[in-house]
Amino acid sequence: MPGVPQFCPSARELDDLELIASGALPGPLDLELPADVAEQATAAGSVELVDPEGLPLASVTWPGREVTALTRPAYGPFRRLYLTPAEARAQHPDGFTAVLVGGIVDRPAVLRAALAENSAVVAIPIAANDPRTPRVLAAYGDPVVAPPVVLAGSDPSEQGVVVFFTGLSGSGKSTLARALMDRVLEAGERTVTSLDGDVVRRNLSAGLSFSKADRETNIRRIGWVAAEIARHGGVAVCSPIAPFDETRQQVRHYVDEAGGAFFLVHVATPLEECERRDRKGLYAKARAGEIPEFTGISSPYETPQDADVVVDTTGRTIDDALADVLRGLERRGLDLGLGPTPQPTPLVEQPEPASPLVEQPEPLGEGVVETPRPLRVLFVCTANISRSPFMELTARRLAGENADIVFESAGTRGFTDREMDEAMVPLLAAGIDGAAFRSRPLTRQLLDEADLVLTAEASHRSFILDDFPGLFRKVFTLGQAAAAIERIGPDSLPREELLRRLAETRGSADNDVADPYRRGPEAAQAAADLITELLGVVVPALTRRS
Repeated sequence: MPGVPQFCPSARELDDLELIASGALPGPLDLELPADVAEQATAAGSVELVDPEGLPLASVTWPGREVTALTRPAYGPFRRLYLTPAEARAQHPDGFTAVLVGGIVDRPAVLRAALAENSAVVAIPIAANDPRTPRVLAAYGDPVVAPPVVLAGSDPSEQGVVVFFTGLSGSGKSTLARALMDRVLEAGERTVTSLDGDVVRRNLSAGLSFSKADRETNIRRIGWVAAEIARHGGVAVCSPIAPFDETRQQVRHYVDEAGGAFFLVHVATPLEECERRDRKGLYAKARAGEIPEFTGISSPYETPQDADVVVDTTGRTIDDALADVLRGLERRGLDLGLGPTPQPTPLVEQPEPASPLVEQPEPLGEGVVETPRPLRVLFVCTANISRSPFMELTARRLAGENADIVFESAGTRGFTDREMDEAMVPLLAAGIDGAAFRSRPLTRQLLDEADLVLTAEASHRSFILDDFPGLFRKVFTLGQAAAAIERIGPDSLPREELLRRLAETRGSADNDVADPYRRGPEAAQAAADLITELLGVVVPALTRRS
């Protein structure tokens, strides 16, 4: 005879099981089993229901759904208050107050409030608006029912929230998630946790393969952890690929059961654009058959039909795309504690150890005159043919004949020895020759040699810091650096002090320079104008020596 399967029901089904086992409700039990468990239960004739910790509670015939209790639930706060009708009458012959806790997430708070007003309290696991409630109350002798309790702090700003980004590899979901994390951390009103798909795989899901089953397991683990964060009023920001609708629905269910709000963001960047951005060559390997079951190539991505927000990041800055997400959160009434404009982190005034941006002088021999080392500034974009060469050549013009600063550029997916984009060359200021420029890829050596790395977009900064997090004090977006310099006030600071202050300043990566490549003359002009404006702030400050 086949073995009897075990199954842990939902919170509502566990409540119904307790009421039926206590005699407050008649059977059968309204129970839903997964297909594989139902198949085993049909073969065995029954299923054993267990609590979340694996304690067997009841045997249920299948498909009849008739209940035979095995033991009482043994877990949970105020378990002593969950009495059967017979126990309630025996313990409280003079009457008691019934607290209907079905569907309530924070049951301990409700029961604490009831005990503060009443000496005799019985918890009954059914909701006040359940049509079966009158029958259950009659089984308990029609006791007085405690009025609904409005919990202190139960406003939207206290509800846990799971913001779940889903999309193809390279769609920009991790970058958007990281930008949202930055905003929440800057505001400082909510606790927030990042559950990035790759990071979770390296830790919580280490050892799982990329088979469909293991990928689904990884997403369910992310969802369960996120739901627990939401249960305690936190904000979880998740950014896995999550290609299958069934698993996304399971995560939504976890969060709903925990009393949190589930907010789904579909980062709908087209496959062609994701392949163009592919910095690790994963799509090429997948098309060559080297990576099996790769989402978008050899494994499907099921487009969400229930997304709260749909975002295509093609040709958009991170701030622009993130604004769609923030507006969607506002429409849902979900409060992440974000003000209209995040305030910059106050500058640290007390002396700190020298940052990596400031070179420490080597001891010099007696009578030796120190020759200052030029400051090396590296500009970074994607292909090193449009934005970063424009930054490099324009910065050189603004610096003039200043010999103690060197400007260079490279691309995160930089071509080798390609000419500058023909749409950007005519926009260079008079006297700047872009014809001799040749592109190059970004390397670790270039990053190590640079004193300051300025990127066109937040995604380029993330690309660098994902692989080299120790460089965070010297890698900024161009817009981020310009904003920080304006806040610091460079007019009264020599360059060395400015760099030290800049290394201590953490702000939002605003004013991304959008990629103008093959997007027409208007996009090229907009990129050139913004770069020129930002460099007008940055270069004069960097050329000021003590």
